[in-house]
Amino acid sequence: MEKRTARLTLLVDPSKKAVFEKLCALEDVTPSQKIRQFMRDYIEEKMGADWQKDVFADDGAP
Repeated sequence: MEKRTARLTLLVDPSKKAVFEKLCALEDVTPSQKIRQFMRDYIEEKMGADWQKDVFADDGAP
C-alpha cells in the first residue's frame, strides 16, 4: 500500500474539466478518486495485477 501522496498538476480544457466533474458527481466519486482509478487500471494493464509487488519490493515493508 502506498505510504505517501504526491501532487500531480494537470492542465486541461475547462469545458472537459466541467464535464468530467459532472460525470464524477453522477458516480459519487471525486475527480481525484477517478484519476487514481484510471492510473491504477492503466498500470495494471501495462504491468499486471501484481505490479505493487515489483514496485514496492525495495521499500523495506514486510
